[in-house]
Amino acid sequence: MISTKTYKFLSKVDNGMGFEEVVTFLIPTLNERDGIGLVIDEIKSLGFNKIIVVDGYSTDGTAEIAKEKGAKVIYQQGKGKASAVMTGLKHVDTPYVAVIDGDHTYNPADVIKALKIMEDYDEVIVVRGNRKNIPLLNRFGNWVITKTFNLLFGTGLKDVLSGFYVLRTYEVKGVNFEAEGFSIEVAISAYLASHSKRIGEVIGNYRARKGESKLKKVHGLKILFDTILLAAKYNPVFLIFVIGSVLLLPGIAILSYVALDYLAYRVFHFVLVFVGFSLFNVGLISLLLSVLALYLKRLEYRLNEKIEGLKRNV
Repeated sequence: MISTKTYKFLSKVDNGMGFEEVVTFLIPTLNERDGIGLVIDEIKSLGFNKIIVVDGYSTDGTAEIAKEKGAKVIYQQGKGKASAVMTGLKHVDTPYVAVIDGDHTYNPADVIKALKIMEDYDEVIVVRGNRKNIPLLNRFGNWVITKTFNLLFGTGLKDVLSGFYVLRTYEVKGVNFEAEGFSIEVAISAYLASHSKRIGEVIGNYRARKGESKLKKVHGLKILFDTILLAAKYNPVFLIFVIGSVLLLPGIAILSYVALDYLAYRVFHFVLVFVGFSLFNVGLISLLLSVLALYLKRLEYRLNEKIEGLKRNV
């Protein structure tokens, strides 16, 4: 059960409501009959009773199991995990919402760690601490996407793709994240980071999933591509200069060819030198401007964060 210290904090945040009224568990599902009942049982054993299961029209009885366990079941609008999460957020009426996968990989008890620091953040991600239950290729993909996200949005997150996170409801309710499928976690964090909202992390337990995974290798590439598109939306100048910096490569290749041909055969290609230097200069300038744009955006984030902090204190 929740400790006295946490109960007092949650009650204070929620102006006197009991802890079970402070957070809603939101579980997006699609054919998760092996795990959904266990997840709901664990959530209820912690004393939380507000549970919304957003089902993607499962054919294996997932929705029926969730109803039998006492969860509120609604059917998502559209297809994919992103649509399920956005559909579910419309039905949340508590200050916080804990989004958790229905495959039994995450331990709902880790929500306590998140809630303890939630007063200081707008999103708290439960980082998957036990990585052995994540396939090696998926681990590498998670690392690449998280590092890319941190570079593009100026954050220092460890696991932006975690399927278990707690949100301050009023910051995300009604927002169209323009995301599809498994990109929803990246889209939410990108939105919050770009609006100078605070994102924290706690380490949680990650278990072997129940049932068959819906995440395929191609989804990782799609998430990475969506991360770049989100950067184009929230920091377009940076992305434009990054694309321009790619011209460095053909510029270097052409100049290298010219140099080698001259050293070997004393043949000098005037036109290629002009083209090579032009590409090299444009690419180098773009690279330097992309670095400048990135740091200016990070400065903007930090300044806005300070301003938001002053507003909260006032």
